[in-house]
Amino acid sequence: MAGNTFGKVFRVTTWGESHGTGVGATIDGCPPGIDLTEERVQQEMDRRRPGTGGGASPRKEPDKVEIFSGVYEGKTTGTPISLVIFNKDAHSKSYDHLKDIFRPGHGDITYLKKYGIRDHRGGGRASARETAARVAAGAVAKELLLQHGITVTAYTVALGGIEALARNFDEIGRNRLFCPDNAAAARMEERIAEVKKQGNSLGGIVEIVAKGCPAGLGEPVFDKLDAELARALMSIGAVKGVEIGAGFAAASALGSENNDPITPEGFSSNRSGGILAGVSDGDDIVARVAVKPIPSIALEQKTVNLDNEPVTIKIGGRHDISAIPRIIPVCEAMVRLTLADHLLRQKAIQ
Repeated sequence: MAGNTFGKVFRVTTWGESHGTGVGATIDGCPPGIDLTEERVQQEMDRRRPGTGGGASPRKEPDKVEIFSGVYEGKTTGTPISLVIFNKDAHSKSYDHLKDIFRPGHGDITYLKKYGIRDHRGGGRASARETAARVAAGAVAKELLLQHGITVTAYTVALGGIEALARNFDEIGRNRLFCPDNAAAARMEERIAEVKKQGNSLGGIVEIVAKGCPAGLGEPVFDKLDAELARALMSIGAVKGVEIGAGFAAASALGSENNDPITPEGFSSNRSGGILAGVSDGDDIVARVAVKPIPSIALEQKTVNLDNEPVTIKIGGRHDISAIPRIIPVCEAMVRLTLADHLLRQKAIQ
């Protein structure tokens, strides 16, 4: 009922707040015998942690993950896996002046309406800090998927109106934005610096590709694989749109243009994004997400206080200019968790 658990067989529950003691995840349903160490999980954590400079928040969190249960001698035991990341650099007093004010673009006003109580420090459960737990859980799913030859890679294809024209996967790790087009990445960095000086923020688009996924994953009607992926990716706070394959471009195409011809060697195109009738078809699964600009900006904004009186605010503190690139491993994690869950669900019927 509370919406903190994801998955049906490979089940993940996240907990914690941005300015609490820490955040974490509990995984139930992970098979035994999967290679897993804190070092492997930490590799994923290091890709999303704050304090990396550029457009990122200067908050210095080591994001050191600790495995409290479910692993023995480097292998999962089949029992619940508990992952914990303690908060080390939360400056709660920076939010004292916002205690009675609702920040535009944040969940302050909606959380108060829902729960009748509000933790004004950071964003609480709505904070991007919560995604650290998702990345930790996604690292476990990654090890499971690798045993079946499935890999998931996310990368930046647009930021601040600048688009990546190339898809050179070898370049993704060669720039801070995980962009497959180094020339575009350089222009994106210039745009970040420009907007940072203005006290504003940027949005963009992230593309995610899953390779090696077998045909047959996904359930009929309500648990279609594309529906589950859309739900998983939309659950990330900064994501405001998801498309699979051709996505919205399919709306302006003819049927003869949009259908993927089937040959004895396989599909000759992939406008479906690797999913037909909600079930994976064995081709690459391709999804894209629209990432909104970070709502915490230094420019003056109009809002109201707890007494519904109009006020203006400037939000200080330590915030990213864009959720990209730190959202990249979060997108990968949510796709991995979805595929891991459906992989195990498929195994249960075979």
